[in-house]
Parts: sequence; C-alpha cells; structure tokens
Amino acid sequence: MTDTGLWGEPLPRPSWGRADWPLPPADELTRALDAGDMIPPPPAPKPGKGAPVAAPAAAPDADAIRAASDLSIRVMMLIRTYRVRGHLAANLDPLGLETRDLPADLTPEFHGLTDLDTPVWVGGVLGYQTATVRELVATLRANYCGNVGLEYMHINDVEERRFLQDKLEGRGKEIAFTPEGKKAILNKLYEAEGFERFLAKKYVGTKRFGLEGGEAAIPALESIIKVGGALGVKEIVIGMPHRGRLNVLANVMQKPFQAIFHEFGGGSSNPDDVGGSGDVKYHLGTSTDREFDGNKVHLSLTPNPSHLEAVDPVVLGKVRATQTIRRDSKRIEVLPILMHGDAAFAGQGIVAECFGFSGLRGYNTGGTIHFVVNNQVGFTTSPQFARSSPYPSDMGKIVQAPIFHVNGDDPEAVTFVTKVATEFRQRFGRDVVIDMWCYRRFGHNESDEPSFTQPQMYARIREMPSVATLYTRRLVGEGVLSEGDAAAMNDAFIARLEDDFTAAAGFKANKAEWFEGRWSGLHKPADPVTARRGADTGVSPDVLQAVGKVITTPPEGFTIHKTLARILDGRAEMLRTGQGLDWATAEALAFGSLLHEGWGVRLSGQDSCRGTFSQRHARWNDQVTGEKYFPFSAISRAAEILDSPLSEFGVLGFEYGYSLTDPRTLVMWEAQFGDFANGAQVMIDQFIAAGEAKWLRANGLVMLLPHGYEGQGPEHSSARLERYLQLCAEDNLQVANCTTPSNYFHILRRQMLRPFRKPLIIMTPKSLLRHKKAVSRLEELSTGSSFHRCLDDEGAGPKDKVKRLVLCSGKLYFELADARDAEGRDDVYILRVEQLYPFPADVIRDYAAQFPALETVVWAQEEPKNAGAWFFVNELIEEALGRRPVYAGRAAAASTATGLAKRHIAEQNKLVAEALGQDRKAVTAAVRAGLKAGAKLGKRAA
Repeated sequence: MTDTGLWGEPLPRPSWGRADWPLPPADELTRALDAGDMIPPPPAPKPGKGAPVAAPAAAPDADAIRAASDLSIRVMMLIRTYRVRGHLAANLDPLGLETRDLPADLTPEFHGLTDLDTPVWVGGVLGYQTATVRELVATLRANYCGNVGLEYMHINDVEERRFLQDKLEGRGKEIAFTPEGKKAILNKLYEAEGFERFLAKKYVGTKRFGLEGGEAAIPALESIIKVGGALGVKEIVIGMPHRGRLNVLANVMQKPFQAIFHEFGGGSSNPDDVGGSGDVKYHLGTSTDREFDGNKVHLSLTPNPSHLEAVDPVVLGKVRATQTIRRDSKRIEVLPILMHGDAAFAGQGIVAECFGFSGLRGYNTGGTIHFVVNNQVGFTTSPQFARSSPYPSDMGKIVQAPIFHVNGDDPEAVTFVTKVATEFRQRFGRDVVIDMWCYRRFGHNESDEPSFTQPQMYARIREMPSVATLYTRRLVGEGVLSEGDAAAMNDAFIARLEDDFTAAAGFKANKAEWFEGRWSGLHKPADPVTARRGADTGVSPDVLQAVGKVITTPPEGFTIHKTLARILDGRAEMLRTGQGLDWATAEALAFGSLLHEGWGVRLSGQDSCRGTFSQRHARWNDQVTGEKYFPFSAISRAAEILDSPLSEFGVLGFEYGYSLTDPRTLVMWEAQFGDFANGAQVMIDQFIAAGEAKWLRANGLVMLLPHGYEGQGPEHSSARLERYLQLCAEDNLQVANCTTPSNYFHILRRQMLRPFRKPLIIMTPKSLLRHKKAVSRLEELSTGSSFHRCLDDEGAGPKDKVKRLVLCSGKLYFELADARDAEGRDDVYILRVEQLYPFPADVIRDYAAQFPALETVVWAQEEPKNAGAWFFVNELIEEALGRRPVYAGRAAAASTATGLAKRHIAEQNKLVAEALGQDRKAVTAAVRAGLKAGAKLGKRAA
C-alpha cells in the first residue's frame, strides 16, 4: 500500500547518478568571490538590431567606475555576511526565550550603505541583475533570518555551497507546499500528538519519554523516507535515544498499536517461548517496509540502552555492512539517520568519533543525516551550563557538515529542510545536521517536575498551544481546510487508537524475527552450555599450502622491506616443513582458509594491519613507490584488514553493528593493548554482553585483547579478564585464553562454522607471539582437527604419580612447565583451560578422574587475586571436582600490575613456586632470585 505523499504529488525519479547531478549555474559575482577575483564592472548594453550606430561615448570617468565598483563590493560583503552569520538572527526558538538581536554587521550601515533605494548592479546574485539595497536586505532576511537558519560557509567545497545557495537563497525561495502536502503534514502531526495524549490518558504516570513539543520530527522523518526513496535509497537504519522512540515506532515504523499497548500492559511483543530478559518499551527496535510513490524503503530502528548516543556507531556499522552486502559502492542505497538530544549531541564524545568515521576507508557510509531534537535543556541542565558553543550542532563543523537550524513550531520549514538535507546527502555523500529547536512539554519523564529547575521556561510552555494546534489554525486561515475537516481527521485517528487498545488484550506475537534474511539457517544453540559444541574446523593440506603461498609471495616487481622479506621466507619455510608454525602464521591461515571457503573476514584496530607487535603484516608497502598490497585480497574481495582511527568506543560499536548485520563475515576488533578496551566499556556491558538477552539480537563479534604479564607495568599487562567473566551468564559470551597457534586457528574458524553466533572474547598473547615453545605443527590445522577447550600437559609424568593438578590459562603454562621440568617433578600435571566460558567442567572432571593419587587442585594465574579468573572459576572447579581449589597468584592489588622490573619477577617466581607446591624456604629463595634478576634487568635496561 502506497502512503500519501507529504506534498501530494510524486517526486520525479532521477535519471542521474551522484556524479552527474546538475549543479545550479554559478552567478558571475559568486564565481568571482569564490575565486578571489576582482568583481568585473557591469557589461555595457548592446545596441538593438538595425538601430543607428551611436557616436562613440565619452571615456568613462575613473571616479565613477571606482564608486560603482566600491558600491558593488560593499553590497557583496553585506550578502556574504548574511550567508555566514544570518542564522544568528533567525527566528528559531518557539518559546521566544532567547534574545536574538540583529548583529550589527547584518545592517547596511555597517558596510557603509546609507542609500537604500538606488539600484546597484549585483550580476545575478539572489536572482537580481540590479536591485536596491532595500530589496536585497529584504530577500536576505527572508532567506537566512526566517524560521530556517543555515550554516554552510564553513564548507570548503564550492559546489556544495552553491547547491545549498540554490536551494535556499534568492527571490521566490519561500517554502511552499501544495494543499495536499500541507494536509499530509497536518495528519502526521495529529498522529504524533494524538498518540502521546492517548498514552497519557490510558497509562497515567507511566514513563514514556514523550515527544510533546517536538512533534514536527514525525513528518520530518516521513519526508526523509519519501525523498530518499525517490533518490535511490532502498534501506534506512535509524538510531535514536529514548525520547520520542515510542512515537517513531508507532507512526514512522508502523509498529502495530496493539503490540505497543500490549507492552504497556506488561506483556511482550515476542512469543512466550523465546526467552530473554526483555527491555523497557522505549529501548526497543523494530523493522518494516514503507512505500512512497512506488518506491519501497526498508526501515530498521536499532534498539539501544539509556546510554545516550551509544547506538550511533552501531547504526553506522550496520549501514556499512548492508552496503557491502548490497554491493552499494556509491553508498546511495542505504542511509543512516541518527536522532539526538541537544545536550547529548554536544556533550557525548562518541558523536565526534562517529563524525570521524565519515571520510575513512572501511568506515565511510556515504553520509549520515543527524536530526537534533533540540529541547533546549538536558534533563535539568540549561544549555549555558551544558556546552561552550553557541549551538549543540556545532559538533558537525568537525567534518564541514551543513547545519540547518529550524523552528520546530513551523512543521513546513522542518519538513522542507529534511528534504534539502536528504538531497544533499544523496548528491555529495556527506554528513548533514538538522537542529530543530523545540521544547519538552513535560519534564525529563512524565512524572518529573521541571519547574524546580526551569521555572520561566515551563511557565511559558504551559501557555504554548501544541504544534498541531498552531498548524491547524494556519491552514484554516489559508483556506486549505475547514475546522470541521481538521476535527474529523483527528477524530478518525483517535477512534483507530481506541479500537486497537480494545484489541490489545488478545494480542499474540506470531514469531521472533531474529533468524531471518541474512541470518537464515542460523539458530540458537540447541544443546546446553556444558555440552560439547565442537565443529570440524580442520582444513585440507592442499588448501593450507595454497593459502600459504598467497600470504608469503609478494607480487612481481614489488619492492618489499628486507625485514618483512625474511619474515615471509620464515613463514614459507614453516609451511614447507610443517613445523614451528607461529601465532601470526596460524592466524593468517585461518583468515585465508575462511576467505577461500566463501566467508568474509573483517578485522579493525588501531594498528591491525601491521600488528601492535609487528607480527601480522596484513598490508605490505612497496619501499620505493609506497604502493600498498593486501595479500588476503588476492584470495577474496571479502577481506578487510583496517587500521582504525584512534578510538575504542566508536570502533568497537561500529564492528558490533557490522556483525549484527552480517553473520557471514568473521568480524573482529583488536585492541592495541587489552586494557584499551576500558574506553569501550559501555559497548561491552550494554550491547555485546546483553544485546541478545534484551533485544533478541544474536551477534558473532570477536574481540582480540592482548593480555599477559611481562613486566610492562599496569597499563599494558591486563586486559581485565575478570570483567568479561563477570558478565558471563545464560550462555551469552565465549571467553578464551589460548596457548597454541593451532588452537587459535581453530577457535577463529569455529566462530563461523558452527550454526549459531555468540560474541567471542580472546585474551591474545604478546610474548607468546615469538615464544619458541608456543608453536604448532601444520598437521594440527588439517582435516579432522578442531578447537580444544582444554589442552594436555605435554611434559607430564605417569598419570598414577600425579598428586597435584594445576589449572591455568595463557602464557603462564610455559613458565610453570619450565619450572616443573627444571626440578624433575613427575607428580604435577598442568592443565591448560583454553576456554573459560562456557566453562569446560566436563573436560576438567574427565582429566581429574585419570589421576588416582590426586591430592591437591590448584588454580594458578598471573593476575592479582581480586582480578583474573579466580573468583569466577573457584566455585565452578569445586562443583566439577567436589573439592576446593587452592589459589596461586599475586595478592589482591589496586593496580593491575607493578611497573618495577625486579618486583614483577619476584612476584612471578613466587606464584610459580606456590603453584608447584614448593615449601616456604623454596618460595622465599625464588623471591630473592627474582629480586636479584630484576635488579640485573634494570641495569641492562639503563
């Protein structure tokens, strides 16, 4: 069913692409000013055909030429000032609380123009060849100081500025809609206002974070869908905060009113057998299809938590993934819309991070439409205490985005600027910001008392007619419709709400739609967490060798760095002999084999191409020409290894969104050091760990977090393993700390080959990247092999002699094994727990049963006692084995690690000795040896 258009008539289908959109012709004076040239004098009039040839005119007077040129220059400076600063005098605040006097430099007198009625030649500017100063000022005031204020002169691109000038500047550029379009706008206002009032009446005192005061956002969103569909948009992904979300769900996304009313009654819009924790109504998302003028557009509203703006990078990641799936290289088919509150847009750093993505390879989405619902207050904080800039939208100047300020009580102006903004985005592929000044009729929520903190504002708001009321009066006054027609339109919508409210009592959801489309064929895990969930992740030797050849062979004529050449030769030798495969080689074979099988691979991080520790080298740079070569791209175009901007919060959110949309791609985010993930904790807590439970959105994102204690101090030792384990419950995550390249290879492949998706957190190594014992054989990657949740002790003695079972994870295994072997002990078995969650209790139980003489079970870790895995595994080990484990590790500490070399070695020696069960004398000796070794290490470093 086709929706009624906002203008009553279909928009023309464009036959052009982005590159050949016709630009408006530049007027002569604008062209001269853009180029910095002198303004040419007006052309002399040409004599008419057949007219007698006049006698040669007298030579022009030099003083007259200078006077005329001076006058034109002053006029042009006045025009330019309006272009730059006219928005400062625009009528933007519906409440009229802000005094916006006309700046002095917008007056003719400031520019030395005292004669307002003498014609001045302006060469086509504003649609005039000649005009009086009075006429020009009237036009400029109408263009730049009405209910729309435009900021665009900060944009460097001349074509973009001319495009905007053509849309808003000049004679006859008044905002105009057909009668049918005006009625369509009014109808959407009635829907927006009527929905809020209906909820307030039926659910008294219930929080809904209503849109009252900003209802013009609803027809504005409709205009973006309509115009975008006519200009080639096939999908729109929306991210927004909680304010107004229910209204958008109902009146833009067309979520059934019955479902919304059912949720207000305490029910869920998901089937009863789905499970999950659910979330409050104003955090939920949905998807739907809308059609305007024969153009169908798929809409998706992304669910989000109460952390304002956190959803922004998630939306951008989803859009980027959808564009990739659609092969939308021009980025005109999928459009992101981000809605913001004024305080959050100015105050949350994630907004700047997202602007930073807009022009970057691997992150660009072809421009975002940012819609700021400017309530002129943040919770209880007034703007003068919430930001240092004149407007919240000043953030958009980071990327030279055009900024439309518009009065929210003029729904035609709001709808008009969204139309222009959509055209701009589709034409230039860049971000654009709409700053809709409005107000919040009630407090932060409907039970709040806003007059405590904003008494004058809310005294004025109580007097304010609604947007729909004001617009109804306007249209009745224009003769577009009668008061009776308007009342009938409103009454029809309220009657519909009443019918759906009555029917909501019997509402039943059909199904949950989280394994459809691109997710078709995947499902929730059918087996319990404790059961084996393996997959045959081995790869045939022939494929491994073929992939290995590609990743170790530079293209012909490519001048590779001599050190990198040695690294590649070393990898080729590993493949030839099948021995000594290191971490980076196994990883490359995992990536390459997945690409060979048709999966996508996307890895991003601050230094992911080379690798923080110069281990990966996924991009090669010609040492002479600077040309870049990506070896994985020779296997498949579905490979993306990216050096990200210096961001954790934004980039992790982007990759989470990408993974939400594309389960057929192995999506990974790598921290430069594991503790850098601290800056993205909101994404980890609210989205990655809880998104499936709250919103029924599965996800397969992989987080690679370098972790391990090598004496590098508190900042780069711990990836905060304990935080991820604390988040583990209800089969929501996978957490691993692998010790061999082969197991790392298999866990990456397992992520794609199993028929379900769960986020995977891997504590990746630093020192083990080049450890002589942390290597694998090529046959361990071959057909028939798979990931092991626990790994054997390769140097253990006879099982009937084992009295001490030491459980650990990560690189500590090698230090424990070296110490045990140096003592010649055969009574200690060191079991590597490679997967910490879901916890492999069944495997540990099977191992322990093999040791009839077992006396002691130990959990050993490098981290302090109040960190690491101890508090998570303690009870799980006891449940599995029926005995309480002994702790061996560092004492509880406020800092994650010491920054002193001798102290680090002493602590490490102590925990190793305790793990092996040495007596107090031996432990003391180990500590002293560590202090001595640390002192020597310090001298060498000095």
